[in-house]
Amino acid sequence: MWMVSRMEKLDLRVSSSCAKSIGTIVSITGALTMTMYEGPPIVFTSSTSTKLNGNGLSPQASWIVGGFLSAIAACMLAILLVFQTTIIRAYPAELMVTLICCAFVVMQSSIVALIAERNLSAWKLRPDLELIAIVYSAVLVVSLRSVATIWVISQKGPFFVAMFKPVGIVIAVVMGVTFLRDTLYLGSVVGAVIIAIGFYTVMWGKAKEEKMLQDIPAQGMESSSHNVPLLQNTTLQA
Repeated sequence: MWMVSRMEKLDLRVSSSCAKSIGTIVSITGALTMTMYEGPPIVFTSSTSTKLNGNGLSPQASWIVGGFLSAIAACMLAILLVFQTTIIRAYPAELMVTLICCAFVVMQSSIVALIAERNLSAWKLRPDLELIAIVYSAVLVVSLRSVATIWVISQKGPFFVAMFKPVGIVIAVVMGVTFLRDTLYLGSVVGAVIIAIGFYTVMWGKAKEEKMLQDIPAQGMESSSHNVPLLQNTTLQA
């Protein structure tokens, strides 16, 4: 998506582009490994995990629908990052862009929530864990995350932001094992290692690409400084 919009350049003859391409493929492979492969359990917990399937669909149908929706979500996220990058380059005001994005999210979420839940008693806020979850989602998940995403896009571009999505899967597994006492499986460990290798490969390629871009103006100034005495000598001889 970013190559189509010309926000990222892909030249397989350059080592930095090869590193970014290989690292991206490795990170996606790691995310698929954590999702598709479970393996034997490594860390057992006392709590018993229950798999919910209350939508009336069979497990096979749930996998198909879930995979299809996940693919659509990934495509829509890539399009969103491209649009946000275009907007932030034309209008470099991170807080205002974040405010407008959050306002549209609130409107869309309200419409969907009102259609999905028509019982007005379910909208009453009570001073319990539910209220804490709502405040946490509003402050951290929506506000601070949106500001951080827009700021990173303005500094590094959309590719840098998207590469942290597979890392979020690893963080979710660690948080689940630590706080929710989920069982840690071999597939999660193997997938996390693969994601880490791919992530650092992409970061290495990105850093090398930025260094090459910084060296180009320096080389141009150096070459121009070597030409100045020759021009001065020619002028003096004339």
